[in-house]
Parts: sequence; structure tokens; C-alpha cells
Amino acid sequence: MYKPKDSSKSPRFCGVRTFMRLEQIKTTDQIDFAVLGVPFDTAASNRTGQRLGPQHIRNFSVLLRPYNPDMDINIFDYCSGVDYGDIDVIPGNIHRTYDNMVAELTPLLEKNVTPIIMGGDHSISLGNLRAFHKKYGPIALVHFDSHGDTWDNYYGEKYMHGTPFRRAAEEGLLDMSHSIQVGMRGPLYSPDDIEDARDLGFEVIPMKEAREIGLKEVMKRIHQRVGSCPVFVSYDIDFVDPAYAPGTGTPEVGGPTSFEALEYVRGLDGLNLVGFDLVEVLPTYDHNEITAALSSSIIYEMITLTALKKKKLLLHPVGHEGTLDI
Repeated sequence: MYKPKDSSKSPRFCGVRTFMRLEQIKTTDQIDFAVLGVPFDTAASNRTGQRLGPQHIRNFSVLLRPYNPDMDINIFDYCSGVDYGDIDVIPGNIHRTYDNMVAELTPLLEKNVTPIIMGGDHSISLGNLRAFHKKYGPIALVHFDSHGDTWDNYYGEKYMHGTPFRRAAEEGLLDMSHSIQVGMRGPLYSPDDIEDARDLGFEVIPMKEAREIGLKEVMKRIHQRVGSCPVFVSYDIDFVDPAYAPGTGTPEVGGPTSFEALEYVRGLDGLNLVGFDLVEVLPTYDHNEITAALSSSIIYEMITLTALKKKKLLLHPVGHEGTLDI
């Protein structure tokens, strides 16, 4: 059983930085989840430095504790997990990086371990989805972001941080009839930037609509859309308003607060969650570690969802997946 060091006995400033002070070990035995980094940022179109995101998040995460009062669960009563370290990336070579990602994630998925992946820029999601496709076939996607990331190309390049979900749809990695995007906002090149995602098959809830219908209704629509399908959650930190997450490459005003950012994750409880990523954390612009604080808490909520799923499996071994009544 792997769990964090007890910070009431071992000071937080002691030891090598890992997520939540988990053991840093590459193992697939006796674990339910693995936190790992993909420090790749050479597919970013504006600010760079997301390669330093995983360690930035780890540095702040030492403040996290095992009991989650909002979800009323002690994570490590039900889950065992490790910090799996970082996947070796090839700076400037996205295709070899994708190959490394698939090779590293496959053993975890074969053992039904839930990967929780820290980017890196959003281009890494395509590598994640390729690995998940090997295990599950076409998978549902819940995508929180201020951008749809379904552009066809940047500067003529097909593999950038603004294109991963168009490529994923084209490669048949996604179950489009059960996939949904939430939070899109900000100036665009044309109306097609939103409609292209719908044409690919995504349900899209822009941020203005999300505000109008309310968080509870958004979560209801997510559950209805995904149903009982295995689902991967991709969370771009620029989904959150830059007042609460300034450390990112392409910030857009008018987003959720930090409380709402966590509630969007908590509201996924009840789905058949099989993997997560959180991307686009850029330490250079993260004054006072505001973004690191929120990002580590979002990942903490993702781990909590894994523990809740395990708890339900123990209590109800068959038929636990499905939609949540909201």
C-alpha cells in the first residue's frame, strides 16, 4: 500500500519533491493511480515554459492532506498510489514524444491503474488518448478549457497545442457521441472555431452558456452525454479565470473562480473515470504560486474521484458505473 508521508511527523520541507509526498517509484503493482509528468512544451504557440509545470505543481502539493472533507473520504483508506515520475520527452520532436508516452502509459493501463498526468502544453493529450485507445478503443472525453483545441493547424503545422482534439477525432480515438467540451470563450478568428468542434461531433457548452444555465445543469449535461462510457478528463488550467490561475500561456478572462474550478471536477463523481490530464501550467507567470495551489488541488480532486470509484467498487462490485443524479 503506497500513501504519502505524514507531514505531522515529517516536515514538508524534507525530502525530494513528489506529488503530495507520495513515494516516487515506477511500479504497476498494488497501486490504483499514478501521478506522472509530461514536461513537453515545444508545441505551444505563445508563451512557453510549461515543461516546468509538473515540478511546479509538485512543489506546492506538499500541503495536501489525505482526508478530503468536501467529498468526505480519506483517499488512502481506499486507494494506493505513487508519483510515477516524468515521461522522457524529446524537446522539439512531438512524434517521438508521443511514442514515449504510449510506451510508458500502456503498462499502467494494462494493470487498470488510473493515470493522472501533468503537462506540459495541451498537445500531450493526443499522446494520452492514443495510449487509452489501445486499452479501451474510442473513449469519451470531458474537456474543460477556454479553447476548443480543434483547429486544423497552426502555421501549417498539424500537431500543436491548439490541434490535439481534431487529430484525436480524425484518428478515431474518441467516442464523439459521448464527448463534451465546456468553457470556451474569448475572441476567435471566426464562428467556425466553435462550430468546427460541433461538426466533429462534440457537444460544446461555451462559458457564457455555462454561466446562464449554472454549474449544476452543466454537470447534469456532462453526465447525460457521457453515460456509462469509459471517460478521459482533460483539464486545461486556462479554463479558470486568470485572476485565479495567472500562470498559463493563453489566458482568457471571464472564466470560473477557483471554487468553481474544483466543483467542476467534484461533479464528475459517478462517471466511469479512467484517466485525467491537467495541462498548460506555466510557472514563470505564476506569482505567489496561485496557479500551483489551484492545480495541485484539482489533481487532488482527481485522485479523490479515483478513491470514490474504488469505494463504490468495494461496496457494489457490479453495476456501479453510470450517471449521477444531480
